[in-house]
Amino acid sequence: MPETKLVSNRPTGKTKKLAREFYERSTLQVAKEVLGKHLVFHHPKGKISARIVEVEAYIGSNDPACHAARGKTHRNSVMFGPGGHAYIYFIYGMYHCLNFVTEPETFPAAVLIRAAEPDEGLEIMQTNSPDKKLSALLSGPGKLCRAFGLSRDQSGLDLTKNTLYLERRENGRIEIGKTTRVGIKDGADKLWRFYDKKSSAVSPLRKFRN
Repeated sequence: MPETKLVSNRPTGKTKKLAREFYERSTLQVAKEVLGKHLVFHHPKGKISARIVEVEAYIGSNDPACHAARGKTHRNSVMFGPGGHAYIYFIYGMYHCLNFVTEPETFPAAVLIRAAEPDEGLEIMQTNSPDKKLSALLSGPGKLCRAFGLSRDQSGLDLTKNTLYLERRENGRIEIGKTTRVGIKDGADKLWRFYDKKSSAVSPLRKFRN
């Protein structure tokens, strides 16, 4: 079967970088509204952007799957700061994962960016990644960070500045699906994974979709 074509959303007119007020709200609301927004990174080799199509929410000390569940540490300290900062962690000794810190300062919560559709800077992304198929290039949190060239070096970046940020562009209406989160044991009952039902770039978890 031929691969579904990913439609470019490169800006043809005005775009809007999202302000801190966008992030300092309910994490579940932010997670849903992140879908369809463009992640932009000014990589040393050029500008990269991608349309976000899949996310997960992690909320506070009462969420056993959240990194903040056991309190503040050096690793998760950025989660306790103001919303609108990048939280990037390293997992399984091989993958980086990008999160957006949400909620007001001192309340630790974040949205994990799980998948996106590549847009600008495709050559840079394909150089960074062994996945050449467009729909697979950013179809997982580790794949996304690898293709973008993101690591813990970018953790703590202010998403309202000019290196790594979210941009609102003209997009059609998104049909949002929701399921349980991926790869966790505790808190596995929460339907806090959200995705664009029409995107071919969503990470593969077919049997749990609704």
